[in-house]
Amino acid sequence: MKSSIRKVLSLGAIGLAGLIAGLTLASHLNWIGNTIAKPGKSDPPSISQKDIEPGLALQKAFVTVSNAVIPSVVNISTTSLITTHPNPIFNDPFFRQFFGAPFNHGGGEAPQKHVERSLGSGFIISSDGYIVTNYHVIKHATKVTVVLSDKSSYRATVIGKDPMTDVAVIKIHPKHSLPVIQWGSSRSVSVGTIVLAMGSPFGLTQSVTMGIVSALKRSNMGIEQYENFIQTDAAINPGNSGGPLVNLEGEVIGMNTAIYTTNGGYEGIGFAIPVDMVKRELKDLMTKGKVVRGWLGVSIQNVTPVIAKQFHLPGHTGVLVSDVLPNSPASKAGMKRGDVILGLNGQDVMDANDLRLRVSQILPGNDAELSIIRNGDRKSLTVRVGELPEKLSMMGGQSPVPGNTHFDNVLNGIDVTNLDNGIRGQLNIPDSISGVIIQAIAPGSQAEASGLKRGDIIEEIDRHPVRDVRSYINAARHIGKRENVLLTIVRNGRHSYVSLSP
Repeated sequence: MKSSIRKVLSLGAIGLAGLIAGLTLASHLNWIGNTIAKPGKSDPPSISQKDIEPGLALQKAFVTVSNAVIPSVVNISTTSLITTHPNPIFNDPFFRQFFGAPFNHGGGEAPQKHVERSLGSGFIISSDGYIVTNYHVIKHATKVTVVLSDKSSYRATVIGKDPMTDVAVIKIHPKHSLPVIQWGSSRSVSVGTIVLAMGSPFGLTQSVTMGIVSALKRSNMGIEQYENFIQTDAAINPGNSGGPLVNLEGEVIGMNTAIYTTNGGYEGIGFAIPVDMVKRELKDLMTKGKVVRGWLGVSIQNVTPVIAKQFHLPGHTGVLVSDVLPNSPASKAGMKRGDVILGLNGQDVMDANDLRLRVSQILPGNDAELSIIRNGDRKSLTVRVGELPEKLSMMGGQSPVPGNTHFDNVLNGIDVTNLDNGIRGQLNIPDSISGVIIQAIAPGSQAEASGLKRGDIIEEIDRHPVRDVRSYINAARHIGKRENVLLTIVRNGRHSYVSLSP
């Protein structure tokens, strides 16, 4: 009996549940019917034309700007004949043992030549065919081809180039008048400004990406000798180099030039050369083929808290003179090693990049008034600015890199060399890895104690990228004597961090 009662109760419960469910469903259907027939407060809000007008206006602005600017943006393809020389590093028995088979040279190799092809972008600055692009796009080019927005193709001639800012001017001879880009001013740019980056990423012509200006006056990136970059999150990829960065008025405010990346791809940080810097160089590039710059003849470095304490300085601004070249303008004016430059022509000097950039813009032959501190005393010096020597200009403004570089910090005793094509090929190092390779370490140095080895690739110093020996030296010379340093290295294809402590 109990069992059957349970069954009946169970069936009764199911019937009751079904009845409730049926009533509930009917109720819902009735509510839906009434709601469709009579819209009420529970309806989702409708989208009116007024609500979307701001978005449509912005969309229209993007379309209008793109249509106006794209005709003045060009695709640039280059062919270069590259000669690679055997690097002395390959004669080191250690590297033969460390990396194995690739070092079967049998007494050395002759220089080898190979053809490289690359793609970039540019923009038209005159109706008769003058085009601005990056220096690195046409650096070694033996043949430069320009493709316009109408798909017509022309051979181009390099008119002028400046490796120190990565700017170049090329010229084509078109059959008709060309559309010219509209100049803007980088002085009017602020963080948050909406920008469009245009060019030919990965060879995809007439491509447009959108973002904002993320930061201004980025320097000490180790990209160029003179740096004052606009930082943007508008996607810049390989092939975008030399293309314009424009505002919503269709004005060019910068030239796309580089990205920050850990894997070779776009990661949200791109850099553009301010258009005001580009415009300043155009006259020299188009008439002289090079840029004439002011020059003091000093080696300088930033004032760190350690340096400020050692030199009894009131603050951390200014620039320390670490060396004065003989017979240079600075030497003739009486400047000495250990001087700290606080001001130039009545304006404060913030750091080494600030001073270097401002001096470069002074015409040779003009005077520069410098405010300095020497042995705790303030002084004024008048320097007749000279012209940056041609050999320094072509080398990016740096002195020749010595075989062994010494620093008064934990990096002393590390001898590095560039990752050129020869080393990459012999050691099977992919292009995605950048930096400098250690070819010697002094016995007893902090580097040796930290576990660094010959063959390690230094990719970053204190999380800042190292691209070549020049950027390595630039970063290393700014490290204080008692400062810790964090290196990002690549060993056997794997990344790791190495901390060096004094």
